Amino acid sequence: MYKKKTTQTFLNAEQVADELGISKPFAYKMIRELNEELQEKGFITIAGRISTKYFEERFYGMKQNIV
Repeated sequence: MYKKKTTQTFLNAEQVADELGISKPFAYKMIRELNEELQEKGFITIAGRISTKYFEERFYGMKQNIV
């Protein structure tokens, strides 16, 4: 599992695969889909990388205040 660092802005496919317990090729697919969502919202993306903040928001609902 990846360890979130305060300076780590992006996750790569290996980190996503480890975190979700999926294969690396499937992690690339997930990153591609998430990047497409971000592009539709007008954000610039990096192929093979996903924003740590957006990843956590989409998979763990960290943007919501869960108590």
